[in-house]
Amino acid sequence: MFLDKIALALAIIGGLNWGCVGLFNFDLVAFISGGPGTWLARIIYTLVGLAALWCLTLLFRTEDNHARHSHA
Repeated sequence: MFLDKIALALAIIGGLNWGCVGLFNFDLVAFISGGPGTWLARIIYTLVGLAALWCLTLLFRTEDNHARHSHA
């Protein structure tokens, strides 16, 4: 499903950003958007968080359920 791929890409971006924070104390989202408290950064953080929540549904889907949705 297209939404699954978008959510997974956003979750990966968020994970890479957190990796940069942990390893290098560098927040790429804050750097790109002008600071962690800007409206753009908050939108990006929110989208990444929502994507991670969506990705949780991937853990609980059965193969039959996934196949039915991917062909729709």
